[in-house]
Amino acid sequence: MKELGDITYFLGISVVHSPAGYFLSQSKYALDILDKAGLTNCKPCAAPMSVKPSSIASPSVPFSQPSLYRSLVGALQYLTITRPDIAFAVNHACQAMQSPSEADFAAVKHLLRYLKGSLSHGLQFASGSLDLFAFSDSDWAGCVVDRRSTTGYCVFLGPNLISWSAKKQPTVSRSSTEAEYRALAQVAAELCWLQMLLSELKVPSCCPIIWCDNLSAISLSSNPVFHARSKHIAVDYHYIRERVAAKQVVVRHISSSDQLADLFTKPLPVSRFQFLLSKLLPSSPPLSLRGHDKNTVLLQEQETKDESAIAPSQQSRVHRLSASPAAPD
Repeated sequence: MKELGDITYFLGISVVHSPAGYFLSQSKYALDILDKAGLTNCKPCAAPMSVKPSSIASPSVPFSQPSLYRSLVGALQYLTITRPDIAFAVNHACQAMQSPSEADFAAVKHLLRYLKGSLSHGLQFASGSLDLFAFSDSDWAGCVVDRRSTTGYCVFLGPNLISWSAKKQPTVSRSSTEAEYRALAQVAAELCWLQMLLSELKVPSCCPIIWCDNLSAISLSSNPVFHARSKHIAVDYHYIRERVAAKQVVVRHISSSDQLADLFTKPLPVSRFQFLLSKLLPSSPPLSLRGHDKNTVLLQEQETKDESAIAPSQQSRVHRLSASPAAPD
């Protein structure tokens, strides 16, 4: 066998090592997707989804190239390995795989324009504590088609983001508390699996904390008196109650303005999206001393051009938000 040194590139994922840790990104893979869609020179935008649907594309007109739509969205699914900021947008695009419309493809083009302006984003892994904690949220009846809710969560191991999800719930929730409770059960199961994995690796860990912004769901998870009033919630979602009673997980309240999982449940205004993104991901890779990398230099030059192309009004809103906390939803 031959020693090849530190890993730098594997299956489309670039790995940059620095004193701060490891930075994983898929910049070249994202550029290939843009080239495939013919949007290499498109104008970038500051968020992956628009809060208001496009008034130009019709949701009732089928897209003329469904195979192209499926190919692009399938490629975007692989991109979410290092890009949790596009998880909700990609999940939303996947729901139209069978029969995409012109409006669906317009949403995918908007997402690709966002990628054009954020090619350097990725995951940072640094040394730190090995305590597990998670953020859980839901968008109650957010889907206008079937009124199902969306579950969103992200899990951290110390300072590192290691797991996240944006997924429509399988059934309709009759209240926001029910939707939030279903999301709590999902993230509790994820934390349980991660705890077992850490135990197998002989890694000690404290009782994980779940941060939730719904007081009713928190009360339901810790106070059995409320259970008599919630029989419409499926029994299997009382899994979280058993975990709390066994002191295997702790559920605590967090304000809606600081809820990071909000990023995985619905389209957000540019200012709100950028505020949460700044807390979730680093915006650029660390400096590398491996010598001159032509692709890296080209990407950095492209990033500079893309940032200058974003509307000054959007940049000013992001600047104002970074100076003061965002208002609750």
